[in-house]
Amino acid sequence: MTPRVRESSLVCPGCGVRFGADARFCPDCKLPLVLADAAPPERSERHERARKVKPQLAEGELVKVAWARNQSEGEFIQGLLLEEGVPSMLRRSAGFDVPDFLAAGPRDVMIPISGVDAAREILLQTELIGDEPVGRVVSPGRLLTGLLLALAFGALVVWLVSLVIH
Repeated sequence: MTPRVRESSLVCPGCGVRFGADARFCPDCKLPLVLADAAPPERSERHERARKVKPQLAEGELVKVAWARNQSEGEFIQGLLLEEGVPSMLRRSAGFDVPDFLAAGPRDVMIPISGVDAAREILLQTELIGDEPVGRVVSPGRLLTGLLLALAFGALVVWLVSLVIH
């Protein structure tokens, strides 16, 4: 003989409205209903962090948006970004020779390219970065023009010096 399951009402975990046993989803929140007397599921810290991320800011390749002096400063910057929905990760800065298990050493704060503008705005408001652009790119044509002008100026100086000496 199986024990009889007693009928209980269902409740929406989002808005808290109660429904009868025949309903499955809340028409307002679109969430699946749960038993009213059931304890709410425990959510891990990782789950709570993932809920804060805005999906539109999590697309594309990772780019460096800030620099931190150590692991704890990097985690502080990550927390600021996450509160605004920008996902991020820390990467050990290149050229720093310390074992990976130590928290010492500089870190690069990396974010998806779709969140760069939002992250720069957040970091500018908190004065963690300056107004200068990060990783400014110079076009090859402009670089070649500058090098040719510098070479021409150097040749002119050498020619004038040779005239003065003779």
